[in-house]
Amino acid sequence: MTTTANATFAVQGWDEKTWEGVPQQEAPDPKVTYAVVTYRYTGDLEGESEMRSFMSYNKGHDTHFVGIERFVGKLHGSEGTFVLQHTGRANGMNVQAEYFVVPGSGTGDLTGLRGEGHSELSGHAEHYPFALSYELG
Repeated sequence: MTTTANATFAVQGWDEKTWEGVPQQEAPDPKVTYAVVTYRYTGDLEGESEMRSFMSYNKGHDTHFVGIERFVGKLHGSEGTFVLQHTGRANGMNVQAEYFVVPGSGTGDLTGLRGEGHSELSGHAEHYPFALSYELG
């Protein structure tokens, strides 16, 4: 049976560097960056995570990204860790992303976790909505 977890997340830290290690304004096109991003989740998902993400900024086109996020905390009261794989794109202040639980990544009470979701975010905010449709067991 599929269950949906609804939560919000806040960005706690964002450290982004260019592929070449030069300042962003000096990076050649298409600019490729690597970011370490930390999040704090509240709601049906309670805990913290860290995502490693690669982004490709292409003038006149959407920015595309891929990322791996490791979550530590509770999902509807079940404690453990799991990994999400993200793909998405951004156009200005609008972000669209899809993500899924990496098979076999659940630990503790979250062993056997399977799930997926998507996000559509606009603008800068203190908290963003997050939903994960999942099965456990």
